[in-house]
Amino acid sequence: MSQDRSRHVARTGRRWRRLNRGDLAILLSGILAFLAITFGGPLLHQPQPAAVGSVETATLAPATAAPLVGSTPDIQRPTTAPAAAAPPQPGPVLPAAAAPVRIRYGAAGFDVPVHPLDLDGAAQDSQTIVPPETKDGYWLVPFGTPGEGSANTTYVIGHSWDGAEAPFNHLSSASRVGDRFEVDTASGTLTYQVDSVTTFVKSSLKDSPIWDIVPNRLVLISCYTEDPWGKNVVITASPALT
Repeated sequence: MSQDRSRHVARTGRRWRRLNRGDLAILLSGILAFLAITFGGPLLHQPQPAAVGSVETATLAPATAAPLVGSTPDIQRPTTAPAAAAPPQPGPVLPAAAAPVRIRYGAAGFDVPVHPLDLDGAAQDSQTIVPPETKDGYWLVPFGTPGEGSANTTYVIGHSWDGAEAPFNHLSSASRVGDRFEVDTASGTLTYQVDSVTTFVKSSLKDSPIWDIVPNRLVLISCYTEDPWGKNVVITASPALT
C-alpha cells in the first residue's frame, strides 16, 4: 500500500508540474486581457513626448495676448539718460565800472597814462576823432566804462609818431591775438585778452563793427605805422577768464 501511495504522489506531482507549464501562459494572457478590457488601454504602450520646438509648444499665447515684457505700467525698458549739459563758465570777477587811468601791455612795450576825452556831437556822429598831440592815451568818455556794470565798449585812442619812439607805435608791430594786458581804473585793475588785431582804411573805420555796443569790450585805436596817413590799427580785447 505504501508503494501505491508513493506512485500516486509522484503521478500527482508530475500532473501539477505539467499544468503549471501548460497553463501559465494562458493564465497570464487571460489576466492581461481582463485588465486591458477593464481599464480601456494597453499597459505596455508608453506615450512619446512632443518634440522640443514643435508648432504646438512654440505658440505660448494667442496673437492678441499682451506682450510678456512691458505688459504692466511698473515695468519699463531702460533708457539712455541724455548727456548732462556743461555748466556755464563763470565770468571773471571785475571791479565796479570806472574810468580807466592807465594801460600796461608788457608784450607790446606799452605803458601809458589814460586821460578822459569828451567829444562834441559832430565827432560822435562821424567817429572821426583826433586826440591831443601827446604820447598818452585818451578814453572816449561818451562810450563805455570798463568793469562790472559796463554798458558799452571802452575806447582808448592815441597817436603813433612818425620818426619818433612812442608807445602807440608798438601796437602795429608787437600786438598779437591772445596777449594779455592790464587796465587800471579808479576802482581796481582788470586783465584783458586780445581778441583781434586788424587794420582799417581810415575812411572805412567809422562804418566798421568796432562801434557796435559790446559791454566790457575794450578797443585800442592808433595810426598804422606802415601807413600812418591811410590806415588805423585796431586791437579788440575782452576780460580774461582766468
